[in-house]
Amino acid sequence: MIFSDAGKQHTEKTLEAAKEAALARGIKYVVVATTTGETGVAAAKLFAGTGVKVIAVTHCSGFREKGVSEMDAARREEIEKLGGAVHTGTMIMHALSGALYKKFQGFSNEQVAAATLRLFGQGTKVCVEIAAMACDSGLLPASGDVICVAGTGRGADTCIIASPDSSIRFFDIKVREIIAKPADW
Repeated sequence: MIFSDAGKQHTEKTLEAAKEAALARGIKYVVVATTTGETGVAAAKLFAGTGVKVIAVTHCSGFREKGVSEMDAARREEIEKLGGAVHTGTMIMHALSGALYKKFQGFSNEQVAAATLRLFGQGTKVCVEIAAMACDSGLLPASGDVICVAGTGRGADTCIIASPDSSIRFFDIKVREIIAKPADW
């Protein structure tokens, strides 16, 4: 499914496509990028009772404002009550490299990898990144296929099937199929 544009307005269709793909292929994990928790809650509700585990991945605390988590505590609790898990951690292609860029106006290997993945869209880059983050946290096994859902800005407009791995083996991650993405971002 290709959307003509990017954005939050595609969240419901993207999550429905993720559910259809997971159930049709017997995939047991869905990893969802969620900043405030809104997309994570929507995914947890949609997958409740299906046997598919939702892992919601958030920005690290302090991402936008020092010491502040962008995810609402009530949304985190709701995701967990619905059987999902929440991982808040360092974004593997952003944190240290972003700090180095701000300090020295240079670039890093992480930024090159991120920019290359963005050739396929912001959501594709985030999908690959959250797969690694979920593996790093121990919430996602580094085996089999997984559905990853992310977006361009807020909401969800990208869905892929990937073979995940931890960040230390980042280049062993395989994007197997693109289920949904915007044509323009």
